[in-house]
Amino acid sequence: MPIYMYKAKTLDGSDIKGTLEANDSSTVLSMLKEKGCFPVQVNEQGLLQKDIKFNIGSRVKLKDIAVFCRQFSTIINAGVSVLGALDILRQQTANKRLREVIEKVYSAVQKGNTLSNSMREHNVFPSILLNMVEAGEVSGSLDVALERMATHFEKENRLRQKIKTAMTYPIMISIIAVLVVGILITFVVPTFVSMFAQAGAELPATTRILIGISGTIRKYWYIILAVVIGGILLFRFYASTDTGRKTIDTIKLYIPVVGMLNQKIISSRFTRTLSTLLASGLPLLTALEVVAKVVDNYIVAKGLEKAQQEVSRGVSLAQPIAQIGVFPPMVTYMVRIGEDTGTLESVLNKTADFYDDEVEAAISRMTSLLEPLIICVMAVVVGFIIISIMQPIFGMYENISNM
Repeated sequence: MPIYMYKAKTLDGSDIKGTLEANDSSTVLSMLKEKGCFPVQVNEQGLLQKDIKFNIGSRVKLKDIAVFCRQFSTIINAGVSVLGALDILRQQTANKRLREVIEKVYSAVQKGNTLSNSMREHNVFPSILLNMVEAGEVSGSLDVALERMATHFEKENRLRQKIKTAMTYPIMISIIAVLVVGILITFVVPTFVSMFAQAGAELPATTRILIGISGTIRKYWYIILAVVIGGILLFRFYASTDTGRKTIDTIKLYIPVVGMLNQKIISSRFTRTLSTLLASGLPLLTALEVVAKVVDNYIVAKGLEKAQQEVSRGVSLAQPIAQIGVFPPMVTYMVRIGEDTGTLESVLNKTADFYDDEVEAAISRMTSLLEPLIICVMAVVVGFIIISIMQPIFGMYENISNM
C-alpha cells in the first residue's frame, strides 16, 4: 500500500505533518478529517524518501504489533490503567521504533488525549487496530478489543510466515542456479574459448552461441547491470502510480496458479478482518471502510469501497461482494447465509479458518510444482553449457585420433 506525506492544521491552529498508508490521496484526506485536522498538502512519498526511511528506520513488523496487543490486553485485564500499561510497555518493548512510538503515545495520554487519537498520530499502527481501540474505549471493553486484535495479528503473521517459509527453498535454488550459470559463462567458458582458438577447432552452432553470450556479458556487463537497475527503478515507479497498482494487482489476481493463491489469501484476510471488526461491535459500514484500507490489493479495495456505498443504500452485502469478481463463490454464499441468519460474524470467522487451510494447501502444491520445475530449468541450462563446451573437445580428440 502506498505511503502519503501530509501537512495539516489542527483545531487549535497548530501545524502538523506526517505519513499515512492509504490506497489513494482521497482516503488520506478522509483519514485526516476524521482526526479533526484540516489538510493543507498531501503528496505520495517518492522512491528516494522510501529508501531512506527503509534504510535508517527500525521497521515495526506485524509480529511486534501482535505482541504489543497481547501484552497490552493482559496488563489491562489484570486491573492496571491504560496509562500504567503504557508505562510498562514503553520500558519492556524490544523493537526500538515501536518503543519510541509507545513513549510518545504515553506522553499524549498523560496530557489527557484518548488512546486511539494518540495512536493515530503515528504511522505504525494498522487502521484496523486504531478502529478497534476506539470501539473498545467507547464500549469500555478495551482489553477484549486488544485481545481480539492480538489473535487476529497472530493468525495473519502465521499465514505470512507459512508463505515465506514455503517460498524460501525455491528462491534459494533459483539464486544458486543463477550464480552457477553466471560463474560458468563468465569464468569457465572463456578458458575454453582460448583453447579452441589455439587448436583452430571448428565450432558447432551451440558453442558459437554460448561464446557469443559469454563475450557479450563480459564486454558489456556494466550496460547490462545499468539496464537491470534502471528497469527495477522504472518498475517501482510505475508500481507506485494508480495505473501501475491497478495493472499489477490485476495480474496478481489472474495469473495462472499464483492468481488463485492470491485470491484465497485475500478471501482469508477479508473474512478474518471483517469478522473481527463486527465481533467488536463496529457497524458494518464502518467495518467495510476499515477492511478496504487494510486489504492489500487495489482492485479489491476499490470494490469494497463500492460495496460500502451499495450497503448504505440498503443492498445486501453478498451482492456487491460477488460483483467484485475476485472472491470465490463460497465467500459470497457464506456472506449471504450470515446475513440471512444474523450470524455474519461467526460465519465469516469459520470461512476465514477454511481459507487459511486452503492457502496452506495451495502453497504446498505450488512449492511441490516449483521445486522440480526450477531444477529442470537449471539442468537444461547447465546441460546446454556443458554440451556446448564438450562438443568441440570431442571433435578435437577425433581429429587427433585420425591423424
